[in-house]
Amino acid sequence: MADENFTNDPYVILARKYRPQTFDDLLGQDALVQTLTNAINNNRIHHAYILTGIRGVGKTSTARIIAKALNCTGVDGKGGPTVHPCGVCENCKAITAGRHIDVMELDAASRTGVDDIREILDGVRYKPTNARYKIYIIDEVHMLSKNAFNALLKTLEEPPSHVKFIFATTEIRKVPVTILSRCQRFDLQRLKIDELMKMYHKIIQCENLSADEDALQLLARAADGSARDATSLLDQAISLGSGNIKLDIVKNMIGLADRTQNFELFEFLVDGNIEKVLESLLSQYKNGANPITILQDLINITHFVAKIKIIPQAVNEPDVSEEEKSFAKTMSEKVSIAILSKIWQMMIKGISELQIAPVQIDALEMILIRIAYAAHLPSPFEILNDIKKNSNFVAPPAHFESSKPLLSQNQTKAVSASPSQENSNFRKFNSVDDFLHYLEETKKLLVLYSFKNDLSLENFENGFMKLTLSEKINNDFILSLHKILAEATGINWKIDIVKGKVGQTLAQLENRKSEEDKRNIMEFPLVKAILNEFKGAKIETLTRKITENSDNDDSSFASANTENDFIDEED
Repeated sequence: MADENFTNDPYVILARKYRPQTFDDLLGQDALVQTLTNAINNNRIHHAYILTGIRGVGKTSTARIIAKALNCTGVDGKGGPTVHPCGVCENCKAITAGRHIDVMELDAASRTGVDDIREILDGVRYKPTNARYKIYIIDEVHMLSKNAFNALLKTLEEPPSHVKFIFATTEIRKVPVTILSRCQRFDLQRLKIDELMKMYHKIIQCENLSADEDALQLLARAADGSARDATSLLDQAISLGSGNIKLDIVKNMIGLADRTQNFELFEFLVDGNIEKVLESLLSQYKNGANPITILQDLINITHFVAKIKIIPQAVNEPDVSEEEKSFAKTMSEKVSIAILSKIWQMMIKGISELQIAPVQIDALEMILIRIAYAAHLPSPFEILNDIKKNSNFVAPPAHFESSKPLLSQNQTKAVSASPSQENSNFRKFNSVDDFLHYLEETKKLLVLYSFKNDLSLENFENGFMKLTLSEKINNDFILSLHKILAEATGINWKIDIVKGKVGQTLAQLENRKSEEDKRNIMEFPLVKAILNEFKGAKIETLTRKITENSDNDDSSFASANTENDFIDEED
């Protein structure tokens, strides 16, 4: 005996059953609908459209709606193009069913070659059989081969008046610019949670089902802006709950941890209560929560709290529940942006650690222990201020200069500029440092490198220099040097080449002076205190020049590099 509940009618999934059939049914695509509405009403219909967006936002559905709008003949069979296709004329019904002879849908993922495009081109010249326009809908158009795109170019630029092309793609960057320039482009937006909730309420009412509002909210969040994903998840929840969509059923279905428990977990993290953190985490894990899902939820909570702290009115957005509002207000007053930023960075880094960890729950425990421990550690800025208070801070002497001339006084002589220089835009190089700065400024990097690394400079005056060249220097170096000097100063320089072994290069002199400056700075009381506080720290580079105008300037003047990722911060 046959099951009395069994029917011969095949089940139609919700994603197909509630697919948009008119422009009014499209959710979240107001700009697209307005543009196409105006184009149809004003008879300014373009010959090619390209629709792009993430999966499940309505690209193919929009293409079919456009096809119906252009070919609808109305209930009486005498209508023209309309933004409100009737859905009952033969053209509308055939397009909806996907069997219209003049509306051809091609899947570029399976028909990628130039021969497939030739089939289209062969049919373009013939007028439509039953419809007003012959329409080619090519889905995933970015999958076409280079030759296929090239074959399409001429026809796409000047198609017959009875032909329209509609392309859809999720990878717009893979579509050649030559194709994009021949199409009107529409970027379909992700659907917002309130738009997905509106769709859910309509489906629940039409299907005569019952559902918890929180369960629908959870499904809408998991859909990530995709209407198709949203309806597929709803379909699954309906089957799992036998028509009753409950919050606990949805949580188990998509493996989400209890958001309330994650609120508590986040608060334990911020408070640095490691014992409570581990208890809460293990409780969720035993109930089937996925470690990656827990961490992703904590990342979302961190972002949410930071956003509310910066933009308090964001708490009143329609998709924010009362529970989230209360939590966000409390935490935004309790936690600083600096701590939230630190937690965010550690969680983002933790995602990659979880993906390679042999046991994910163990890895997540270590990540959360690290975050809880570090949540209230003082920042480098706070430590620096504390060091200043607890040490007899003495500002560096006003005469200290972190940069000195590369050459001694007897090697570099300043010469008065010639009259031609005074009355022109030419430069005057009083020292080799002036010349090096000019090379950097004018991007003469090859000459700059050779000048600093492949020779020793014996003497430098305005209009004259004496060099000892290494064997590896470029043959054209002297010629290039003459040209640069003449263009910069307006005079012909005399360059003496001394034979013999190359002495100290400018790069070596710079390194020696840099090390000397570092040793001098390390004698300052504040720097000593910092290096003692941060074990293993060292001065990497000097970044500020201390001058007579910097009285009691306690801004940082060196960047430090330690195993604890010490960050140089300025007052």
